[in-house]
Amino acid sequence: MNEQLQPLKKPTRSGKVRTGTQDDIVYAHIFDAILEQRLAPGTKLSEEALGEIFGVSRTIIRRALSRLAHEGVVLLRPNRGAVVASPSVEEARQIFFARRLVERAITELAVQHASAEQLSELRQMVKDEQACFARGDRGAGIRLSGEFHLKLAEAAKNAPLVSFQRSLVSQTSLIIAQYESGNRSHCSYDEHNQLIDAIAARDADKAVSLMMHHMDHIDSKLNLDEDGASDDLHAVFSHLALAKKKPRATR
Repeated sequence: MNEQLQPLKKPTRSGKVRTGTQDDIVYAHIFDAILEQRLAPGTKLSEEALGEIFGVSRTIIRRALSRLAHEGVVLLRPNRGAVVASPSVEEARQIFFARRLVERAITELAVQHASAEQLSELRQMVKDEQACFARGDRGAGIRLSGEFHLKLAEAAKNAPLVSFQRSLVSQTSLIIAQYESGNRSHCSYDEHNQLIDAIAARDADKAVSLMMHHMDHIDSKLNLDEDGASDDLHAVFSHLALAKKKPRATR
């Protein structure tokens, strides 16, 4: 019996049951865990452990991990296994630069092509996102915020952009998990609502401006200062060495 074609049904945290081929479902659950920031950058993804969790063979796990690696959110290391990607500061900057370009194009196309039904679905996603944050489910709120941008890409009716955006959104979630500064407040649903209004009004200039402001807001919460952190213990604790060198005050 072909193992790939056997449906594996696993409930999500929201209780929804996923269906599809086994590697589709494993892929979707890991993708969601990354979007919700439940899987930290650098986490080892053991094929054996994942196989036990999902009740599938390592072959299925490898297929799912290969898809995630293609999207840039998993790193496959020869003879050392897979890990969740840990974007460097420079990689984070490049990803955000690409994300801005893609978001601009998607917004312009969504103004032209988004249907009333798609706009209604986007509004419902924003309500669900707001409800998640209101009840303290930050992970689900972050995931819905990312899915909002994926749904917007679908409304743009450009398949390559949807695929590219899927990779960028998941990589952005890793960057936020790795580099977000102390202020973890979240108000994207307000900005999302304003964006939907502008798209519904077919006001491309306003919609693009709102999207760029939204990206600025996300960017402002990140600490991408390369001098901000270090793995050099001597550098990290250099202030203690300086304090020791200061002459003591005489009485």
